[in-house]
Amino acid sequence: MPVTKREIFGWAMYDFANSAFATTILAVIFNQYFATVVAGGERGVDIFGFRLHGASFFTFSVALSMAISAVLAPFLGAVADASASKKRFLMVFCYIAVLFTGLLYFVREGNYWRGAVFFIIANIGFAGGNVYYNAFLPEISSDQNIGRISGLGWALGYIGGGVLLGINLIMLKYPGWLGFPAQYFTIQDCFLSVALWWLIFSLPTFLFLREKGQESLPSFEKKYFREGYRRLRRTFQRIKTFRELTKFLAAYIIYNDGIETVIVMASIFGVQVLGMETGEIILFFLMIQGIAFFGSLIFGFLADEIGNKKAVMISLGIWSLIVIWAFKLGIIWDPKTEYWILGALAGMVMGGSQAASRSLQGIFTPDANSAEFFGFFAVSGKFASVFGPLIYGILIAITGSVQSGILSVLAFFIVGGILLWTVNEKKGIEEKQKPVL
Repeated sequence: MPVTKREIFGWAMYDFANSAFATTILAVIFNQYFATVVAGGERGVDIFGFRLHGASFFTFSVALSMAISAVLAPFLGAVADASASKKRFLMVFCYIAVLFTGLLYFVREGNYWRGAVFFIIANIGFAGGNVYYNAFLPEISSDQNIGRISGLGWALGYIGGGVLLGINLIMLKYPGWLGFPAQYFTIQDCFLSVALWWLIFSLPTFLFLREKGQESLPSFEKKYFREGYRRLRRTFQRIKTFRELTKFLAAYIIYNDGIETVIVMASIFGVQVLGMETGEIILFFLMIQGIAFFGSLIFGFLADEIGNKKAVMISLGIWSLIVIWAFKLGIIWDPKTEYWILGALAGMVMGGSQAASRSLQGIFTPDANSAEFFGFFAVSGKFASVFGPLIYGILIAITGSVQSGILSVLAFFIVGGILLWTVNEKKGIEEKQKPVL
């Protein structure tokens, strides 16, 4: 059956829904609240006899959740392909994440273990759901429009995340606009708003998006996990057949390391290095969200016009400039002014680099193995999200400074860019036609 606009809309709305988690929880409010209040900031917390900086404890929590996601993603992707149940798996991971995001409401100062457990499970749900969400992309697009559709998803994501972030700002600073007395809302109410937002706006996805895969097992033989293991083992054995896809994944695991680390650490950097308050941080990210909306669309069209690989290479050059400038913050104007400029640059490439990467993966991926291969894509992303925050957290623990480890991120962009340069996009599309035997 042909793909309808309603299906594309339903698919893209999941980005609109779950981006509230990416902004309010991962990037803006919860991360710096956890690092500076729950886990004590520079005072830190006592972990098995060691005093650990609050930012390090948060980055280690991120790394652990991503490591678990990385282990689960390819196996669950294979199971979803074998059982033609990507939509069902998406729903399960979505609602797990919604539940544990809501439970963050009960995390207060000093509840760092409780907060870490709830956050880790919520982040696993967020990351796991994205495996299946991304796996639908090749099914609802063609090689000619995949960049535009991928960019549409990212763009709606930035709108969704930005709108709720704006609501969170009003809740904390201007509750009277909503008809409530001053200081009526707490920061924990913002976490609860993410869960509700995600729950409500994911409904179009589950109502409109159709499962197009065919079940590879007889209906009476529901040995999906056995089949998933068999397909996963087979894919590991045959992955070398898709040489360009393999090279791309190697590049992605490295350069995405840098992107994810910047996203997770940006608000913590602003609070601890520049002394920015929560209201300023929210406004800063609202600016980023607005620019990222247009950046996602621009890079979506750019990817279709000049190729996904070239679009990603351009974005990596800009990311490298951002990191170098952040290390020398204050070299031209005052540091806070320059940080706002860096935020604008980051907004332009944040969604664009990831949308073009997702499109590149999509045009290299065999349609019959979309969830399985996007599981590998997710593994790359999740392992990237392990090592970047982990290395940054170790450097913070050693030096006691959030700014000291920023140049470590530059290495990921440079090495990843060099590896990506070796990928042949045309050959990768040709290899897509090879069956996974």
